[in-house]
Amino acid sequence: MAEQERTILVVDDEASQRDLLGGFVESLGFRVAEASSANQALEAICRNPPDMVLLDVRMPGMSGLDALVEIRKIAPDLPVLLITAHADLRQAVSAVKSGADDYLAKPVDLDELEAAIADAIGPADGKLSQAEKTTPEFPPGFICESSTMDHVVETVAVVAPSSVPVLITGESGVGKEVIAQLIHRWSPHHDGPLVAANCAGLPESLIESELFGHTKGAFTGAVENRQGFFRAAHRGTLFLDEIAELPLHLQPKLLRALESGQITPVGSDTPVEVDTRFVAATNRDLSEAVDEGRFREDLYYRINVIEVFVPPLRERHDDILPLARQFAAEFAGAPTRLSPQAMQCLLTYTWSGNVRELRNAIQRACLLCRGDVILPEHLPPKIAAGASQPVPPGSGGRLSQVERATILATLTECNNNRTHAAKKLGISRRALIYKLRAIETEAE
Repeated sequence: MAEQERTILVVDDEASQRDLLGGFVESLGFRVAEASSANQALEAICRNPPDMVLLDVRMPGMSGLDALVEIRKIAPDLPVLLITAHADLRQAVSAVKSGADDYLAKPVDLDELEAAIADAIGPADGKLSQAEKTTPEFPPGFICESSTMDHVVETVAVVAPSSVPVLITGESGVGKEVIAQLIHRWSPHHDGPLVAANCAGLPESLIESELFGHTKGAFTGAVENRQGFFRAAHRGTLFLDEIAELPLHLQPKLLRALESGQITPVGSDTPVEVDTRFVAATNRDLSEAVDEGRFREDLYYRINVIEVFVPPLRERHDDILPLARQFAAEFAGAPTRLSPQAMQCLLTYTWSGNVRELRNAIQRACLLCRGDVILPEHLPPKIAAGASQPVPPGSGGRLSQVERATILATLTECNNNRTHAAKKLGISRRALIYKLRAIETEAE
């Protein structure tokens, strides 16, 4: 069989997960076979052995771990990669010792999945180059000049066509809602509505009826029926920002809605079918909230099938000036440009408030600017203070020698375990991956 025709069998009882993993595997240049149960997988392996198996651990009937035992009887040398929830990690480690080639924890990191496949069977000859990959059309005004945002966009392009829930993470102000809009635009639900709600901005006494609707007379003040966000987003996308602020007592109802595709309005006993793509966002560590009992573990794994991490603006140096120019065009009402000194201020500032802070700074500058050139004095004082500072070398998001050396030394100390290294460095695993990619790019 030719290299480009090598097949990977994706085994998962959820169709959305098969679509997601299968679509990514195809983008790598492999053929995809699917099985919705362990029994189907065993039949497929006997009938037409694949080159590798991606095997979900939790499935009804025969589990992935039990299936692994049977696979080893049929095909002792067939590479098997387990896909496991965090709660099953101990079992997965045990399974590796007894026959699995490797395992990945959910949410699946697509970079790590690609690396695991390459380690097991090598890259596909048919893998598309970056130039050959077709990225859907960007919405007007979408800025993506940095390599870190390029990677975010690549992930969104893979995730958007499926129906799996997506969790967008990142600091406050990085533009998580913009990424949610991109997911909606590139999804099969793009012709439907995009309904956005902020959990922190909803009164706790009304959040249930806001989400699921209510019937007339359900409570004092309910003078008419209300459809709620889920029904408003029917055949579209529901985006819940600051999902960590959702009250604990409502989390089981959200979980049921996501699992069953049905919601029950307040004051009604009749379930209503909804076809809604679900996207959530948070600037908090949800796994920490789970450990502290503030967020349900089952809901966390349900909404976190795929995590899209949006890096902070200080790690997207190449996006700063294009974003600033776009905001200036939006607020000025007339052609406006940035002076070299103003650009230096923007490039040397640390942007703790991220894109939101940049937008506010440019809006202020446009209000104070009397001509067609934004000068340092038009910017907020703490940003204008950078006029006398040198622009960081490369001004393209490159890492300093100290940071690069620290990252590589920490990885060595942690035996190249990215998760442990990220914790030791005090950053997220996704952020570490982006930094490692920047190091690799600089080395080329």
